[in-house]
Amino acid sequence: MRILFLVPYPHGKAPSQRFRFEQYLDLLQAHGHTYRLAAFIDEETWSILYKPGHAVAKLWGIVRGFGRRVAHLLAAPSYDFVFIHREAAPLGPPVFEWILAKVLRKRIIYDFDDAIWIPNISEANRVAAGLKYHHKVASICRWAYRNSCGNEYLAAYARQYNSSVVIMPTTIDTEHHHNQVRDQLAPGPLVIGWTGTHSTLKYLEPIVPVLAQLEADGLDFEFQVISNQAPALQLRSLRFVPWRKETEIADLLAFHVGLMPLQDDPWAKGKCAFKALQYMALGIPALVSPVGMNTEVVQDGQNGYVCLEPTDWYSHLSKLLTDAAGRQALGTNARATIEQKYSVVANTPTFLKLFS
Repeated sequence: MRILFLVPYPHGKAPSQRFRFEQYLDLLQAHGHTYRLAAFIDEETWSILYKPGHAVAKLWGIVRGFGRRVAHLLAAPSYDFVFIHREAAPLGPPVFEWILAKVLRKRIIYDFDDAIWIPNISEANRVAAGLKYHHKVASICRWAYRNSCGNEYLAAYARQYNSSVVIMPTTIDTEHHHNQVRDQLAPGPLVIGWTGTHSTLKYLEPIVPVLAQLEADGLDFEFQVISNQAPALQLRSLRFVPWRKETEIADLLAFHVGLMPLQDDPWAKGKCAFKALQYMALGIPALVSPVGMNTEVVQDGQNGYVCLEPTDWYSHLSKLLTDAAGRQALGTNARATIEQKYSVVANTPTFLKLFS
């Protein structure tokens, strides 16, 4: 098959692209398929996209993106499938998708891993939010040959418009990327960790009082935040580690325990437990909120802990900070969960069947 991937960002830059389909591209070729990865945002625009200012340069980058999409439409007839991740264009109605489905009659694989039909407005995207046209997601689901959804919550939304739905979880490459395991018994400073982008830093706010109490009670630990933006948290244990693709695994392996707190709202229900998946793949127990897919991935007391109240976060963290053997046992089970259910190896057949 010849497959055209219409994606938002350049190759290797965005986590959703890297862990949903980019890590399968070599496998596609190994099975005799060819592909073209066509990004809307170019490298130049990506480098400033989430930085303050640069309004004119960002606008010009968006205009160039629309120009590229027109060229991609002209090339589309020579492809058997068109794989669209999230949307063909970040602004406006689904014109490109409509042309592909209704005019060119292409088989569209529509892939999404967030509840992107719900406006998720922050200070960083407030200006563009009014132009996002979130309700186009329903139309694209309806027109798609097949919908590829990251979890059951997203799949249930897509099924309202189209019965052709496949649950394709966000997956971890346990052989070539997350291929090391944290030795919980090794000496060294204890680290509680969190990783994510600037847009999800807000989820840390309810955990700050818990960490402050652990500090006040004399527990010795470091709270590491790996992100593209430093958090403003009043914690003496805080250490900010700028995210870098080159050191991603080494930085995560510093954690003894990984956190994934979430607010229980419609947007968070669509999340695919990605932070927990990363921690667990490296043998790091995950502590998560009981929201969405988190409770599917984390089995309480077996490979991590599900924490509802602040007292749950406190009790489990305080225990794990003083119980290396307990961390090791949970981490071993966590790694096994990823290998069995959420690894690239385990999910390759499902991915390949999208193009059948």
